[in-house]
This record gives sequence, C-alpha cells and structure tokens, in this order.
Amino acid sequence: MRFSEVTGQSLAKKGLISLWHSEKMPHALMISGKEGTGGLALALALSQFIFCEQKLADDSCGSCSSCLKVQKLAHPDLHLSFPSISPKPGTKASSQYFLSEFREFIAQSPYGTTYEWLQFINAENKQGNITAEECREIIDTLNLTAFEGGYKVQLVWRPEYLGKEGNILLKLIEEPPKQTVIIMVAEEPEQVLNTIRSRTQHIHLTPLSTEEISTALIARARTDERKAAQIAQMAEGSYSQALQLLQYTGSDLLVPLREWFNGIFTQNGNFIFKWVEDMGKSGREQQKNFLIFSQHILNQALRMTLVPGYDPALPADEKTFAGKLAQRNLAAETYARIDKAIAETVYHIERNAHSKTQLLYLSIRMQHLVQGQEYSVFPT
Repeated sequence: MRFSEVTGQSLAKKGLISLWHSEKMPHALMISGKEGTGGLALALALSQFIFCEQKLADDSCGSCSSCLKVQKLAHPDLHLSFPSISPKPGTKASSQYFLSEFREFIAQSPYGTTYEWLQFINAENKQGNITAEECREIIDTLNLTAFEGGYKVQLVWRPEYLGKEGNILLKLIEEPPKQTVIIMVAEEPEQVLNTIRSRTQHIHLTPLSTEEISTALIARARTDERKAAQIAQMAEGSYSQALQLLQYTGSDLLVPLREWFNGIFTQNGNFIFKWVEDMGKSGREQQKNFLIFSQHILNQALRMTLVPGYDPALPADEKTFAGKLAQRNLAAETYARIDKAIAETVYHIERNAHSKTQLLYLSIRMQHLVQGQEYSVFPT
C-alpha cells in the first residue's frame, strides 16, 4: 500500500515522511486512532516506503520488487503480529499459523476491524491474543540478520492484545537491533501497557472528514456521489464503518425521510401508518441506517437554527430540507428529545425488538415532541 492509497491523515503522512528524510525515524512507533481511521493502512504504507528501492519524495514507487512483496505481505523482512487464536487444542495461539489468512483478509480490506478479522478465522466467541511465546519469537526473529540486507520492520496490529506479556518486549523496544523499526497500531492506546507506550513515539490519527470518506467511496468503492455523501455523514469519521454501511444502505434515504416528517408535522395518522408499513418491510440494518441518517439531518437543522449563516456540507436537496426544518424554529431541547427518542429506537431495533412497533411508537412520540409535548405509553 502506498501513502496515496491511505484515506485522509495528511498530517500523519507528512510527519512520517519528514521523519524519514531527516534520518530521525524512531525505532519504535505507535500509530493510534479509532477503528476505521486507517492505522493499519498507514502502517503498511510506511513499511512499503521503508523497503522501497526507488522512493519518490513523498511516497513509495509501488512497482519495485520490494514494493510488490510488501503489497502481498510477503517481504521476508516484514514481520507481522496480530490477535490470533489457537488453531487446535493443545496449541498456543500464534500469528504464524494465520499468515495466509491475514494476507487474504488485508487484500480484501486494509480497513477491516479486529472483530471482522477474528470472525474471518472462525474465532466465534474466542478472545484473540498475542501470546508470551509470540513475543519471544519476535525477539528471536528481529535479532537475525535481514534477509535482503536492509531494514527489518516488525508490525504489531493491536498491541492491546499483548496484555502483561508485552513486558517481554520492553528491552527490544528500547534497544532494537540496527535498522529495525517496530510499528504498533493501536485503537485503544490507553489499554496498552504504560511501559510500552512510554517507549514509543506516538502518531495520533484523527477521525476522517465526511469529504474524505465520500471521496474514497466514490473512487475506490465506485459509489455514486449521492449515496457516498449520505454514508459519509453516518460513518462518524470511520472508513470501515462507511464500508459496512455501504453493504446495507439501499436507495435514497431522503425520500422516506421527507415522507415521514410530512406525516409527523401534518399529524396525518393514516400517512404515518402507511410509512411504518413500508419502512417495516426493509431490513433492520436499513432501518437503523435510515434513523441514523435522520439524526444527522436533524443535527444540521439545529445548527442552522442556532448559528447565523451556517452552511451545512450536504447535497443541495438535503440542505434545502434541513433548512425547511430549521425554519420551524423548534427549541434546542426539542431537537435533543427527538435525537434521544431516535437513539432509543435504534437501540431496540439492534436488539431485535419488533421494528414496526418501534417505528410506530417513535412516530407518535415525535408528533408530540414537535408540538413541545412529551409522550409516553405510561402516562403519569
């Protein structure tokens, strides 16, 4: 993977490239960012840059033999550790048993989550980990001479899974062999041993912008602009979340949103019943995505209400719709109550509650809320 293929994170890329050119590349790095922000993708891009035989000023060439080997995760001096499970009873977990599966998994999506990875190797309910034995293997491997006579890179994906066994690596992290770079990729750095964190230089990743996610979906997932924009709003800065949403988000979400709010604001019970019937026929993921999209539009309408001249980054028709909502001058407290009601409905739908009942109850609650009233099936 090249730096240009990593979504967003321009500051982190520039910082890493600058460190390399200044010949001050730390021997131990910790790239930390929430799930879906591209930590593993960035670590792979840095590894490829380190090994590249024909480096450009700001990226690897992507075509030399070393780059091609890294792209296949088959470079002999690139060593990988990640959460794994025991392949059979009586055998300790080790990344080495799952290298071919990991290569396949990363080839499909370098933004895949740890949960998706563990399901990919059929871990089911087993807790993945990085064992003490694997830590000792890392030490032994990095003390060997590089196969190709240059750098050695040890990439540890999710050092949170090291647990106390990570203390075995302290001396190696503090004083690794020459031309050795240890790259750790963490999503919850506070769960990494303090003794490890204090020995690494940190690269912090930020949530991706809606524009970065939308652009990536259009260019890489061949998503149309309208759908990409809607998904980017719901992804909460995570490209992996955006890819998951892409699987479950069907047609334009603004159309049913207009219909729903039309029934709510006109107090048209028959219209709402028909809307609930139609929405109830869609899958739970689609219902959940629709409700999350509704929250985003309402959030933009609230900002337009409170901030003079606020111009939301929305497609034109969605911006117009949000503007019409803002013109109703609902109180901020009303927006907060509606948001809470929608969030509660998402919670119940995720837990397999009867979706039509939930959607109908939510619609009735919202009819009351837009009039400044609270509704409950248990009146006081």
